[in-house]
Order: sequence, then C-alpha cells, then structure tokens
Amino acid sequence: MARSEGFPPIARADARVLVLGSLPGQRSIDEREYYAHPQNVFWRIMRALFGVDGDYEARCAGLVENGIAVWDVLRSSIRPGSMDADIRLDSATANDFESFFGGHASIDLIAFNGKKAEQLFAKFVDGDGVAPGIPRAGLPSTSPAYASMPFSGKLAAWHAALCDE
Repeated sequence: MARSEGFPPIARADARVLVLGSLPGQRSIDEREYYAHPQNVFWRIMRALFGVDGDYEARCAGLVENGIAVWDVLRSSIRPGSMDADIRLDSATANDFESFFGGHASIDLIAFNGKKAEQLFAKFVDGDGVAPGIPRAGLPSTSPAYASMPFSGKLAAWHAALCDE
C-alpha cells in the first residue's frame, strides 16, 4: 500500500498561530492543496475570520498576511482513503517540529484542526520537548466527516480560539 505524503507548511517566519491537521486527505493530495475537499469548511472559516478568498495561492497569501501558518502533524503514513481513523500509526512519521519552531519563534498558539491532529501531536511530538509553554487549542474538525456540529458552531469555536486572544 502506498504512503500518503504531506506538504510543506504554509508559513512565514513571523506567524503567530500554527493550525495543525493530521495528514492531507486523498483529494488534497491529488490537488496538492490543503483542505481541497469541497465539503471541508476550513477555507470557508478562514474567509469568515480573515477575509481570505480567491484561488489557492491567494488564500494561502491571505493566511500568512494574517499570521496564520498551516501544516500537518504527520509528514507521511499509510492511510487507505481519507479518514483519519484509517491512518496506520505503525507507519506514521511526524513532521520536523523542532526545525519549524526554531524558524518560527513568534508562534504563540498551536490550534488543532480536530481531535486526531491533537492526539497525533501528543503521541509523536510532545514527548520530544518541542514547543514547551506554547498554548494549545483543540478545535472542531473542519472535515465533512465531522458532521455532528453545524458550521455556525465550528465557526464560533474557531473565532474564539483565533480571534478572541
């Protein structure tokens, strides 16, 4: 079975918030874009909070202008399909967070896009003493697989974490 490979971060050196997902889904991998599935509400939330709009490049530029960095906990793993529950932990490799935080000293919040990202960070990264003291926020997943919370609830939670500092 083929490995799913993640992307480099969307980030500028002065980013203040790091939003972490788990690992790009198949649609994102196919399109080489974070959160490419049309029912994923990540970009809709970013538009509502920060006014990011336009094509993928323009949306990414809008994020960095607003001090938002986006990455995933995992660099790669075997995962058939796109469901986080199908990530094979025995094949998972985390991204290099030590280097990331070394080059992004202004990060003052790590926001997890869903519980799986938070769990993966705890399992693969926390024990290494990376990013001690940086506050963390567990946020509702923007994935269409997390349908039990309406968009308005997701937006309110993301707003409270990213805008009400």
